[in-house]
Amino acid sequence: MDIFMDILEVAIYSVIGIALMMLGNFLIDLIIPCSFPEEIKKGNKAVGFVSAGTNIGVGVLLKAAISSPTVLTEAVKESLASGIFGSVLYFVIGILFFMLGYLVIRFFNKKYNLNDEVGCGNTAAGIMVAGIFIGLAIVISGVIA
Repeated sequence: MDIFMDILEVAIYSVIGIALMMLGNFLIDLIIPCSFPEEIKKGNKAVGFVSAGTNIGVGVLLKAAISSPTVLTEAVKESLASGIFGSVLYFVIGILFFMLGYLVIRFFNKKYNLNDEVGCGNTAAGIMVAGIFIGLAIVISGVIA
């Protein structure tokens, strides 16, 4: 019977993960004023890297949020509902710091406009932003675990 519950949990967390990755891309699209779906259709690699960085970052955060209770103690059994709540909570915290980190770097970087560079397809700018998101996710996941 436990195997069926395990499969159900995998399915639930997978669906939640996909939805949160999509939501993460949507929210990041709000601070980088170019239409991610349209730019992806045009082959804008910079936007592709930003999306990849967002997805990797969200995945790192969710993995840490999902696995953190089992690291603390095997005796503590977390309910599915509280696990989902924790995952969504850390997603929200992570995305807020993704956005804040991007905006801070944009503010201090006066030599070029990251929004324009990503929108124009500057691959280097896209990789830089992806790195920001992945780096922040690693730091935040270290605090979670």
